[in-house]
Amino acid sequence: MTVPRRVGPAAGLFAVALIPLGFLAVFFAWPVLAILRLGLGAGVLTVLGDADTWRLVAFTLGQAAVSTVLALLAGLPVAFLLARTRLPGLGFVRVAVLVPFVLPTVVVGLAFRVLLPDGGVPAIVLANAFFNVAVVANTVAGLWSHVDRRSEDAARVLGASRSRTFAAVTLPALTPAVGSAAAIVFLFCATSFGVVLVLGGARHRTLETEIYLRTVELFDLPGAAALSLLQIGAVVAALAVGAAVRRRRETALALRGRAESARRPAGAEWAVVALAYGVVVLLLVPVLVLTLRSLSTSDGWSLAGYRALATTGTSGTLAISGVEAAANSLRAATDATVLAMTLGISASVVLVAMSRGRVRRGFVETMDAALMLPLGVSAVTVGFGYLITLDKLPGDLRTAPVLVPLAQALVVTPLVIRMVLPVLRAIDERLRSAAATLGAGPLRVWREVDLPLAGRSVLSAATFGFVVALGEFGATSFLARPDTTTLPVAIGRLISRPGALNNQMAYAACTLLMVVTVLAVVLVDRLRVPGVGEF
Repeated sequence: MTVPRRVGPAAGLFAVALIPLGFLAVFFAWPVLAILRLGLGAGVLTVLGDADTWRLVAFTLGQAAVSTVLALLAGLPVAFLLARTRLPGLGFVRVAVLVPFVLPTVVVGLAFRVLLPDGGVPAIVLANAFFNVAVVANTVAGLWSHVDRRSEDAARVLGASRSRTFAAVTLPALTPAVGSAAAIVFLFCATSFGVVLVLGGARHRTLETEIYLRTVELFDLPGAAALSLLQIGAVVAALAVGAAVRRRRETALALRGRAESARRPAGAEWAVVALAYGVVVLLLVPVLVLTLRSLSTSDGWSLAGYRALATTGTSGTLAISGVEAAANSLRAATDATVLAMTLGISASVVLVAMSRGRVRRGFVETMDAALMLPLGVSAVTVGFGYLITLDKLPGDLRTAPVLVPLAQALVVTPLVIRMVLPVLRAIDERLRSAAATLGAGPLRVWREVDLPLAGRSVLSAATFGFVVALGEFGATSFLARPDTTTLPVAIGRLISRPGALNNQMAYAACTLLMVVTVLAVVLVDRLRVPGVGEF
C-alpha cells in the first residue's frame, strides 16, 4: 500500500502564496498589460506628439508636486506633536488627521467646492494636500518617536540654536521617513481622480481625468491607453523611489529601537504644538462646512436632503434611490473587505515566513513591492483594463455585480498588508519556536500564537479596509451599472446635474459617509498597536 506523502511547509507556503499572486495576476497584471499593449499601438505616437498631452503631464506633475510640498509643511508639525509630546487629547488628533485620508475623494471634492465655489488649481492643490497630511504625519512620527533626544540636547549644549539643531541633527535623521512620505503623497496626488473631476471640471484636467473622459465620453480607447502608458511609467518611478526610501526608513527603525522621546513641550516647542493644532483645526473645517451645508437650504435649516435620499433625485437623476445606492455600497464594501482580508493576510503570512526562512531578501522585497503596485497604479486605469479584458473569462465579468467588489479589493489589499505585515514581523520568533518545540504544527502556531497577538491589528485593518472600499470612486465609476450604483458614484452624478434638491441630496450623502468614516477611524485608533504599522 502506498503511503500518502505529507505536504511539507514549503509546499504549503507556496499554496498560500498562490492565493494573492493568482488574484494579482488575473485582476491586476492582465488588465494593466492589456492597457500597455493597446497603448503601444499605432495611436501612441499621435498622442505623444500632441502638445496637449504634455500640457496634461506638466499639470499632473506640477499640481502633485505643489500638493506634496503643502502636505509636508502641514504634516511635519503634526508629526512632532504625535511623536515628541505627551499631552492630553493626542487620540483626538490622530483621529482628526486620519479622517481626511479615508474620506471618499468625491466627498472631499464637494467639501472644497463648498469652501471655494470657483474651484480651479488652488482648490485642487489644497484638497490633495488635505487628503495626505495623515500620510506625512503618521510616517514621519513613526520614525521621529525612535530618534533619541540626547543627540539634540547635546547639540543645544554646544550652542546650536533650535533651528540649527533641527536642520543639522533632527532632519537628517528623519530624511528616510520624509522621503518615503513625499513619494507616497506625490503618487496619490498624481493619480487623484475624484478631487480633480469635481474641482477641475473641463478647465483643469490631469492624466487620470483625461483617461476617464476619453474612455467614457469620447470612446477613444487607443488614446486613453496611450495616456495610461504615460501614467503607469510615472507611477512605477514613484513606487521605486518610495520602496528605496522605505528600506532606509525600516533600516533606521531597526538600528535605533524605540526611544522614550515624548515629554511635555518646553519653550519654543509650544509654538510648534500651536502650529500643529492649527493644522488640525484647518483639517476639520471642510468636514464641518459640508455637514452644515447638508442642513442649510434656501428656506433655512432643513432635513430635505436626507429625506430626498429615499428618491431618485430631480427628474430621475439616479436610476435607483439614494438609500438603494447606500445598500449597494455596504454590500460591495463588505464583499471587498472579506476578499481583501483573505488576500492581505495570506500575503503577509507568506512574506513573514519567507523573511524568516532561507529566501533571499531581494526576492522578498520584490514580492512585497509587487503586492503594493495596485496602490500606485490608477484605479481608473485598472477599471479601464477590466473593460477590455474580462469579457474573455467565463460569464463575461464586465457585467457581473461582483466586478465592483473585485476592483475595490484590489485597492484595499495593499493597505491591509501594510497594517498587518509589520505586526506579524514584530512577533517574537522565540514564542513561535517554543510552540513548535511543544509539538504545534505551523497552522496551530498561527492560530495559537500569531493570531492572538495580531488580532487587534487584523480587526483594525478590516475596519480601515471597509471604509476605504465604501468610499472608492475611481474604478467604481467605470464599472458600476445603473442598478449597482454606489453612494460615491451617486454623489458624482447628483452634483453633475442641475437642481437644488440634487445638491442637497449629495451633501446629505456626503455627510452620512463622513459619519461612517469617523466612527471607523475611531475604532481603528482604539485597536492600533502603538508604533507598529503604517496607519
